Amino acid sequence: MTTVPVDRLTDEAVARFVAVLGEGGVLLDDESRRHEQYRDKYWPADDDTYESSAVLLPASTEDVQAIVRIANELGVPLWTSSTGRNYGYGGASPRVKGAVVVSLTRMNKVLEINADLAYAVVEPGVRWFDLYDALKASGNEDMMISIPDLGWGSVIGNSLDNGVTYLPYGTDFMAPCGMEVVLANGELIRTGMGAVPGNKTWHLYKRGLGPVLDPLFIQSNFGIVTRMGYWLMRRPEAYAPIFLTVPRDEHLEQAIDITRELRLEGTLRGVPSMYNTVTLAAQFPEVMGKFSGGEGTFSDATLQQMADETALGRWGMRAALWGDRPVVEHQLEKIRKAWSAIPGARMIHENTFGRDEWGEFGSIPEKVHAGIPSIDMLAAMPPNMGHIGFSPAIPLVGTDVREAVDFIGKLIAERAGVNVAGGLLMINERTALYVIGLNYDVTDAAQAKKAYDTVKMLVEEAGRRGYGEYRAHLDFMDLAADQYSFNDHAYRRFCETIKDAVDPQGILSPGRHGIWPKSLRAAPENESGH
Repeated sequence: MTTVPVDRLTDEAVARFVAVLGEGGVLLDDESRRHEQYRDKYWPADDDTYESSAVLLPASTEDVQAIVRIANELGVPLWTSSTGRNYGYGGASPRVKGAVVVSLTRMNKVLEINADLAYAVVEPGVRWFDLYDALKASGNEDMMISIPDLGWGSVIGNSLDNGVTYLPYGTDFMAPCGMEVVLANGELIRTGMGAVPGNKTWHLYKRGLGPVLDPLFIQSNFGIVTRMGYWLMRRPEAYAPIFLTVPRDEHLEQAIDITRELRLEGTLRGVPSMYNTVTLAAQFPEVMGKFSGGEGTFSDATLQQMADETALGRWGMRAALWGDRPVVEHQLEKIRKAWSAIPGARMIHENTFGRDEWGEFGSIPEKVHAGIPSIDMLAAMPPNMGHIGFSPAIPLVGTDVREAVDFIGKLIAERAGVNVAGGLLMINERTALYVIGLNYDVTDAAQAKKAYDTVKMLVEEAGRRGYGEYRAHLDFMDLAADQYSFNDHAYRRFCETIKDAVDPQGILSPGRHGIWPKSLRAAPENESGH
């Protein structure tokens, strides 16, 4: 689409924002604005394509309302970020140059914890760490949170971008329930039963009377969510983390079909995730070191050698079981028996933890599936390594998964000259998200360009094959949205109709996931720095 000139932020706008937030709440200097919480950490430092003109730090819903009213009056484009940790998808950088980043990091209160009904209410700046600590501090450590792999992100921010979490409420993004939203004119609404003053089921019941509005504020630019309910899970009598190996690549289809049946019958809950050899071997530096230094991609024989030496296989699935101990034991046996149909496959199950053994977890997956946040995974990432997320949704059928894995791997090898590092996240009983992080050296401009060009090509090729991304990187949100083209892009046109109605000035996150306001829609296509 278009860029917004940096001088769009007038002295009058700055003065009015400062009057609301104070000097410390308006960041204008380059060093502050370019902090990794307010800018894409992986974007080239000398490329200002997605540069902001200021960062605003509201501390309350009232602050957000005041900011929005000023922006609406003066025509200042805003780009909302919760904690800025959306790495691999553009971080907190705005889609249009010169927009003002509204960072909600100071809105970091856990507003409510309800132990009887197992939910919490949080502001956008609340991280997974913060909610976990609040549960412990309030004596509710027996409550579990469905969390992602890294705990430093925002509960609301992750949820609003359909970020994957792994416990049972992570299935199909079930945990969020009931939102408070600031609209583009500064008006405040509450979704669902929250629209009834004093209603007690706002964060308990996902519907209301009439259209369900909550999904309108997920991956959109129709409002700014300032609080949200999040369902919790009681600590079970037994918790059994497991790891399932697929020794050879030719057995991937069989493994997928077995997984689907285990999920459809209710044996395997939550969000199991299956990773390929390159991803698994990264946990073993001594193994990876043997194969590093060469040019090009690993051969199939080398990948098989890596799989054998790590004993994790060509594919490995991490998952968990939660429930009464006899039920968990029964489910373990069913999974073991089903998985034994794969030649040479193993189910690795080292411990079943009871309620009184909580916290005695050693590995990252054990912690994640128990709802204990960490950032341990960052330790395995070498310096200067960035990545770009590419994540199409695929039917949970062996032949479909095989097709997607093969064409994506082939194109990445041909275009980027690297092996795929990725995983299949089984977000429900019928769908897998093939989440790929295409790695590159952020200090190597040529390598970075090749990586971005490769992923854009993948978006288009996946679209031709009938696959759409479930979330998109800032740099190709428009391209990803273009793939949703049924009936001359009727879906996008409907979203644009809503956008024009609720945000006629087009100030809220213009261009987010391909939704542009009327004032920018007809502008000439902007070619990004990559």
